[in-house]
Amino acid sequence: MIKQAKAIVSDGRGKYSLQTVEVGLPQSGEVRVKLYASGICHTDWDSIQNWDKTFIVGHEGAGVIESVGDDVVGLAIGDKVILNWAIPCGDCHQCQAGNLHICEVNSPVCGCGLSGHAALASTTLASQPIERSFHLGTMCEYTVVQAAAVVKVNPSQTAMTPNGNANSQVSGISFPAASIIGCGVMTGWGSVVNAAKVEVGSSVCVIGAGGVGLNCIQAAKQSGATTIIAIDINQQRIEQAKEFGATHGIVAHHQDIDFIDVRQAVRELTNGIGADYAFECTAIPALGSAPLALIKNAGTAVQVSGIEQRIDFDCELFEWDKIYINPLYGMCNPKRDFGKILALYEQGAMKLEELVTKTYTLEQAESGFDDLLNGRVAKGVFVIAEDQ
Repeated sequence: MIKQAKAIVSDGRGKYSLQTVEVGLPQSGEVRVKLYASGICHTDWDSIQNWDKTFIVGHEGAGVIESVGDDVVGLAIGDKVILNWAIPCGDCHQCQAGNLHICEVNSPVCGCGLSGHAALASTTLASQPIERSFHLGTMCEYTVVQAAAVVKVNPSQTAMTPNGNANSQVSGISFPAASIIGCGVMTGWGSVVNAAKVEVGSSVCVIGAGGVGLNCIQAAKQSGATTIIAIDINQQRIEQAKEFGATHGIVAHHQDIDFIDVRQAVRELTNGIGADYAFECTAIPALGSAPLALIKNAGTAVQVSGIEQRIDFDCELFEWDKIYINPLYGMCNPKRDFGKILALYEQGAMKLEELVTKTYTLEQAESGFDDLLNGRVAKGVFVIAEDQ
């Protein structure tokens, strides 16, 4: 049956509001998910400002499968799942090469993506089909997605309570913490583990100690880095970064736009040669080249935040043998990487609940976005339905 659902809908020109949409049944190869939580990401705000079309906002989500379409294997009603926006087709050149995160068929950010797919018509607003952000639209009570867009949470332990509701205690992780794995956690963690492949005993700089930066920091710790330097303009964020594994902190100043002072401080902490790795996590175009200034010769600089504006580089920053990479989504392989992150969480080696600074209802969207934009939270999350 069709579900009426509250959703945050944007016109893509700066406006958004809470509206009621209708979510249909899943078709072949799809599942319908009752969403319990949706993370709030800077990308959500950028899409509200710039997409110039009507859509349901949100791309970080966790919930419970409520209905299953035909030809779906390995998923069942009641499964607790995390949504993944980089949906692999499994057959294209990139998927066959192992690059599931840049699928040539489904990727919503690589110039393609589900055109004509049945899921695009599964949700309507005022009887008209409405798109969903990154084919997910997680700031909504229900969503219909391809089966490949969900990853089960602890599949061997997922269970239902006698009244048919999900038992979140069985799987250990809360829905808010699970929801943010689907972008913010994966992007930071994967940039360290999958893209840079940080080595044991190395030195790491992380520019920007927000939600993504904190996940770079804890991934660097898990990888065995011995010097982990958090860089931010906010001393409070530096202190939080140390709770996630940073060994040192540097407070940057707005006037140090070329990172001259920061570079000197980093060199003092790295035997005068610079860091082995540096990760930019601010999404500030002026800092796009900053990680190059902080690494040693033959070091690796990683632009994590997805800066898309034009950046002019001083080529001397590349001297000598420095590597600069711009990975998407931490080079995510959903089933492999979400499983690793959840295992680390269960072992106590991955802080996820602690990342969720504040939660909101969908009716409190204005407060959620305001806290995001003013840096008051490491990670804010909309709680869409309460655990039962």
